[in-house]
Amino acid sequence: MRIVDIRETVVPIKSGIRNAYIDFSQMTVSVLALVTDVVRQDKPVVGFGFNSNGRYAPSGLLRDRFVPRLKSADPETLVDESGENLDPMRIWDVVMRNEKPGGHGERSVAVGVLDMAVWDAVAKIAGVPLFRLLADRFRGGVFDDKVFVYAAGGYYYPEKDLSALQNEMRGYLDLGYSVVKMKIGGAPLSEDLRRIEAVLKILKSSDQLAVDANGRFDLENAIAYARALAPYRLRWFEEPGDPLDFELQARVVNHYAGAMATGENLFSMQDARNLIRYAQVRPDRDILQFDCALSYGLVEYLRILGMLKDYGWSPIRCIPHGGHQMSLNIAAGLGLGGNESYPGVFQPFGGFADGIPVKDGYVKLPEIPGIGFEAKGELFLVMKALTEN
Repeated sequence: MRIVDIRETVVPIKSGIRNAYIDFSQMTVSVLALVTDVVRQDKPVVGFGFNSNGRYAPSGLLRDRFVPRLKSADPETLVDESGENLDPMRIWDVVMRNEKPGGHGERSVAVGVLDMAVWDAVAKIAGVPLFRLLADRFRGGVFDDKVFVYAAGGYYYPEKDLSALQNEMRGYLDLGYSVVKMKIGGAPLSEDLRRIEAVLKILKSSDQLAVDANGRFDLENAIAYARALAPYRLRWFEEPGDPLDFELQARVVNHYAGAMATGENLFSMQDARNLIRYAQVRPDRDILQFDCALSYGLVEYLRILGMLKDYGWSPIRCIPHGGHQMSLNIAAGLGLGGNESYPGVFQPFGGFADGIPVKDGYVKLPEIPGIGFEAKGELFLVMKALTEN
């Protein structure tokens, strides 16, 4: 078998929202189709991939470096030992050939897009949902039939008052979510506390609310927020400072006994390992949010999970960023602690399969081969357009 074509396009996901650091007025996503010569139901098998929100479409890297490198490779170096399916690990080695260590970031996003498409194709060729394929390969066939998901929202919208924020969060609860997350750090501390208290008024317990500063604070402000937030006993306090400032993270822990979350902006196993080594993250309570679609894909995510095991961390502590179906499959197949969800923003990429509701904070996955993009109608229309003509 062989890859016969690779196509990529850029799709805007711009909106008027902002977090503490950036707005999304110019945000874009790369969407990629990897066409194989394997035929199922009279059609060639196509694997699809895209990058998570928060990073712009890595089109230049894909078109100038990684896609040409994959297209020019000997087809026999891309398949598994049976010769009947693609080998994601071998493909990863090919696309990363002649790349120096370090220099993560946007490069990792481009490879993550390709990697997602490869795994989608592999599971489709095998004729099983990706979560079952992962469970069979790495977990002795055991998978979770439903995954915990929380609703990420609470962005700063123009002229959005406290009642509008409450209505947004009520909407997520009405959809079946039991935990919601809101942004902080984009307003003065006193205003953010009023926003938090407004949301807590509509919740049954404070551990239904997580807050996310998106790396906004220096050490002084991070500690000020930590002290102010501690009495609320929230679900978690996310990314108070720059994601690579491990000393800041380690020092904030001394002022915040509750759970903290970080990792969505770390894009390699090496960066993840430095977080575990130096940031004083706690395996009994803290949440790790590495996102395979931004960090070299599932191949690298498997390395991260292996590293975490070596340091005594359970995969239950991993709840990936991104709110997409790829991470949902990984969570179900590899036994992670859950997955983020964006029910109201970043459409059509946010959210999961159509017709499968969130119930009591959990969602099931469609029983169709691959990642399940075909079960998300608006998203699949975007992807399918790449295969026309």
